[in-house]
Amino acid sequence: MSDSNPLFSLRGVSKSFPGVKALDQVQLDLYPGQVTALIGENGAGKSTLVKTMTGIYQPDAGELRFRGEAICLDTPDAARQLGITAIHQETVLFDELSVTENIFAGHYLTKGRFKQLDWDAMHARAGQILQDIEAPVDPQTRLKYLSIGQRHMVAIARALSFDAQVVILDEPTAALSHHEIEELYAIVRRLKQAGCAIMFISHKFDEIFAIADRYTVFRDGCYVGDGRIDEIDEAGLVTLMVGRTVEQVYPKASAEIGDTVLQVKQLSHPTEFDDISFELRQGEILGFYGLVGAGRTELMQALFGVSKGVQGRVEVGQQRVDIRSPADAIKAGIVYVPEERQAQGTVQEMSIFQNISLPQLSQINRSGWLNEEAEYALADTYASRLQVKAPDWREKVGNLSGGNQQKVVIGKWLATQPRVIILDEPTKGIDIGSKAAVHAFMSELVQEGLAVIMVSSELPEVMGMADRIIIMHEGQAVSEVARHEFSAERIVSAASGG
Repeated sequence: MSDSNPLFSLRGVSKSFPGVKALDQVQLDLYPGQVTALIGENGAGKSTLVKTMTGIYQPDAGELRFRGEAICLDTPDAARQLGITAIHQETVLFDELSVTENIFAGHYLTKGRFKQLDWDAMHARAGQILQDIEAPVDPQTRLKYLSIGQRHMVAIARALSFDAQVVILDEPTAALSHHEIEELYAIVRRLKQAGCAIMFISHKFDEIFAIADRYTVFRDGCYVGDGRIDEIDEAGLVTLMVGRTVEQVYPKASAEIGDTVLQVKQLSHPTEFDDISFELRQGEILGFYGLVGAGRTELMQALFGVSKGVQGRVEVGQQRVDIRSPADAIKAGIVYVPEERQAQGTVQEMSIFQNISLPQLSQINRSGWLNEEAEYALADTYASRLQVKAPDWREKVGNLSGGNQQKVVIGKWLATQPRVIILDEPTKGIDIGSKAAVHAFMSELVQEGLAVIMVSSELPEVMGMADRIIIMHEGQAVSEVARHEFSAERIVSAASGG
């Protein structure tokens, strides 16, 4: 097959839900031996498309074709039978089962007239798949003993156990280290060599340009363009995605740097970090950069009172504070927007207004009775200010896009009127439009006199937004760089132990 003969294609596909047209006459072509990047902001229709391709949703209109023939994917099993499989950012696996059991769950191999489970065959097949993707994992090991990267390899092996022809990689690198991402790229290259057609979904342009052969862009549920990746640049993709030229990806605005707000002296944890000292000034964005495992998140959690066994001295406004719990941190004026917003930053089943008012229930409801009117008014102030997109502040947070969920978490903490706000991977997993909104709002915060600590694994982001960067390596602060001295080579070298 060549570029003129896609392995899998969609034409004129539409899908509607009550009040929402998720897909409107979209088209897509996936070619054998090639990676096609599906690009679009949150809400562009990417998730609906994946569910349509894997038989979870059935289109209201349009046609799906496989090897040139029209197909009907009325169930997920129908998609699997054709070799169409998806590897999601958070694939559901089972900790107490073995690697083999996870790979073959739901489609076990059997033998004999009584359909007995053929464990020898399954262990052998699992071992072969893991060997093919060069994953050093024992098939009989329980999943709970594996690292995050190894679990991801098991998820990939599970997808490949269906004799995959079309492989959908949905934000596959979100939880992986740099080394594990390189291993994933190697697997993708082997899948290409085997003739698989691959769809790659990512918000990270460096990944898209590193691995993709082609691109397709969706915007607001519509197809807006496609082509070869070597015939377009990042600016061109951004224009297609958002419908306008984004002149400045990182809108760093000038802010007056004031007095020292936070001083951290010789902060240590028995296992996570050691002898960390720094200061943060009013109107400043202080960046923390390091590779996975450097101890950045653990340090921030210690400042917010989550970690136990922390030694050292913390001062806010020249006054020493003893932070033993998040309540102590909030009282001192320090708040923390966590990396894992769904698990740690929000209560997904509660409404927007309930999430935003949550840290201040005792202040709002002094009589002991819930005052929903006051809670709603508080949420309206901050959700409106952050331009949270929702039909009503009573909407469940779990129904919002990733970018809007992040805005709710930020709004929750801004409502406490803090002095220091810690943003841990503030744009993780959100689209470029929402990223730009978060970056612009960070600039507004420091212009209003707040002090911001930003932890980021994206070097362009931390260099674009920070006034200073502290670089961590294996639990230690190994270097500090002022904005006028920023150098990607210098920062990466320090983060790598160089």
